[in-house]
Amino acid sequence: MTKLLQMNHTLCFAKGFSRSRLNVAASPFVISGGGYCSKTCIPYRLKFTCYATLSAVVKEQTSDFNGKEAALLVDELRTNFNTGRTKSYEWRISQLQNISRMLDDKEKCITEALYQDLSKPELEAFLAEISNTKSSCTLAIKELKKWMAPETVKTSVTTFPSSAQIVSEPLGVVLVISAWNFPFLLSVEPVIGAISAGNAVVLKPSEIAPATSSLLAKLFSEYLDKTTIRVIEGGVPETTALLDQKWDKIFFTGGARVARIIMAAAAKNLTPVVLELGGKCPALVDSDVNLQVAARRIIAGKWGCNNGQACIGVDYVITTKDFASKLIDALKTELETFFGENPLESKDISRIVNSFHFKRLESMLKENGVANKIVHGGQTIEEKLKISPTIVVDVPEASSMMQEEIFGPLLPVVTVAKIEDGFQVIRSKPKPLAAYLFTNNKELQEQFVQGVSAGGISINDTVLHVTQKDLPFGGVGESGIGAYHGKFSYETFSHKKGVLYRSFSGDADLRYPPYTTKKKMVLKALISSNIFAAILAFFGFSQDSS
Repeated sequence: MTKLLQMNHTLCFAKGFSRSRLNVAASPFVISGGGYCSKTCIPYRLKFTCYATLSAVVKEQTSDFNGKEAALLVDELRTNFNTGRTKSYEWRISQLQNISRMLDDKEKCITEALYQDLSKPELEAFLAEISNTKSSCTLAIKELKKWMAPETVKTSVTTFPSSAQIVSEPLGVVLVISAWNFPFLLSVEPVIGAISAGNAVVLKPSEIAPATSSLLAKLFSEYLDKTTIRVIEGGVPETTALLDQKWDKIFFTGGARVARIIMAAAAKNLTPVVLELGGKCPALVDSDVNLQVAARRIIAGKWGCNNGQACIGVDYVITTKDFASKLIDALKTELETFFGENPLESKDISRIVNSFHFKRLESMLKENGVANKIVHGGQTIEEKLKISPTIVVDVPEASSMMQEEIFGPLLPVVTVAKIEDGFQVIRSKPKPLAAYLFTNNKELQEQFVQGVSAGGISINDTVLHVTQKDLPFGGVGESGIGAYHGKFSYETFSHKKGVLYRSFSGDADLRYPPYTTKKKMVLKALISSNIFAAILAFFGFSQDSS
């Protein structure tokens, strides 16, 4: 497949590359790569250097995985699923235990892959990706029997004598398409839910995080049941081939543009979808807060989350004009405490994922009406894909920074006359995946929870709500469809089947023809749960006549 990638300035790649080999037809590029490191389990990273200001043609070697291969894969998995093996508790628990063992055995490999893809600090990689994945797996192992157990529910008098249950059953063969920003967590956590529910699974990791993608393919093949759980690497052609197949559910994490493509493809087969998207997540900051704590938690939810490349990260801050300078000063102070005087050299902050996103963020800063609004940061090192934590104040509403999800280390501060005006700012934009409020005012907290529609909300903190496994995580409106985490992951990949049990006794003729006035009176009384009227009607009397 040949693609033409062109930009007006320095050429950059719009996506990363997985293990497929590349033939380069333009001299300005230097490509290297190939193979796994025997010590770290991860592949050598494909590197490129570009000096061109002209377009270049990059020829990607044709993948062996096409529509025919995808169809064969799905047929094979469906055949294996239909044997019933994945439905057993023994199969599910063994696969979950293998994931847990994989996390323990390969922690170093995982952190190194994440560093290669994103320069993600080791502690951040452990806390945000490995620890959260391990927590989800541990919970599933502990609760699986309880989740699988049928739920007994009450029956009505109209079916007496009877009993009823809600029985969870796996959907079948499901597809998980994950994102590049948390490439391990967002790949494995949905798979944990799918396995817990007893499904066969295909995982398509993001090609923009190639080291993690290749590692996942290797580890899944080594630790999990290859007859029912597969990883398919690649880019657009491979994803297209997968989407052309009939799935029992598609779980996608990413952006709204691709989500529309996913949903359109799913609609052809009436396939249900879960879309974990994003949006512009606001943080509304009142003036009665503990300033240092609020600043630290905003930083943790912005730059401490993959340097702003997180769907639940703080996208912009709203505060009053009178309080803005105090908040900004506190943010500056804590940023220096966290990342030093020169954050571009800090080892505790991730880099931008690739040149395409670097250029996208850089162009946001260079827009008219934005560059002169920078009050902190703004420094960049293109060859290292580094952008320092940057704060801007009251940029034009029409700017890209205020119209698009930023997904990077740029933080606009929007000022309002009074804190309640911030509600309208939030409502003027599509519903976000997360919304944050910092205040000690209980009434304002209640107004925020009731009046702001978002996938999830944290009061006086950021992002931590997604770590609570008893809370669903998912969007609303343009920020997503469906939810997962904890038992919600199990339920996302399950069908709740209603089952009614009856014996052959107590077979009244009321429901059968011929239909008489007496039967009508008795049935109407039973349906309305009026036992006295039913008894009267059975003996030929109406309640009114009595």
